[in-house]
Amino acid sequence: MVQQHQQELKKQLWNIANSLRGNMSADDFRDYILGLIFYKYLSDKLNTYADQLLSEDGIVFAKIDETTAEGQEYLEAVKEEALDKLGYFLKPAELFHVLAERGSNDKFILDDVTNVLNHIEQSTMGVDSADDFNGLFDDLDLTSNKLGKTPDARNKLIAKVLEHLGNIDFHLESSEIDILGDAYEYLIGMFASGAGKKAGEFYIMSSSFFTNECHLHKAA
Repeated sequence: MVQQHQQELKKQLWNIANSLRGNMSADDFRDYILGLIFYKYLSDKLNTYADQLLSEDGIVFAKIDETTAEGQEYLEAVKEEALDKLGYFLKPAELFHVLAERGSNDKFILDDVTNVLNHIEQSTMGVDSADDFNGLFDDLDLTSNKLGKTPDARNKLIAKVLEHLGNIDFHLESSEIDILGDAYEYLIGMFASGAGKKAGEFYIMSSSFFTNECHLHKAA
């Protein structure tokens, strides 16, 4: 079963690389994909955890109305628990699938994605995970011409990347399947020919994260 998931993942990642890399260097493309995969993982992890916390109240985290006092109470409660157990927090509007859906509907999402990545880091301020998240997404410059010559072209590319990455299932319910680690290893191996260049920081999640201990390692 694990091998089957790995093969499915490799096929998805290879298709993304072939269809989206274009003229971008392997190192640059890898940095963007690794960062956005990690964003999806954090989003899925938080969303699953929050739904479990709210299950007794019959509330779905992604559907909480952030504009109401009741919604804010629930969010504050979830945030407190998430920072303690996961080390970070996202609001419902900041979840990966929310922005991916907006992008698929031709909405401009580049600024929103940048803000969400910044907010993830900012949410850790004052907690033990702050050092691990510091500068985590610094290499993801969504205004770079490497992604396209115009904001519209860059937006279409990132929207397409999010759409493809949305098909990845991290199987968070299983402690035997490390989809995030497999994705990182495969992408780094896929672009090994560029290893002589400075590729930036790769964010490798240790197995302990899957038991709710956040240990992020930065490797060159």
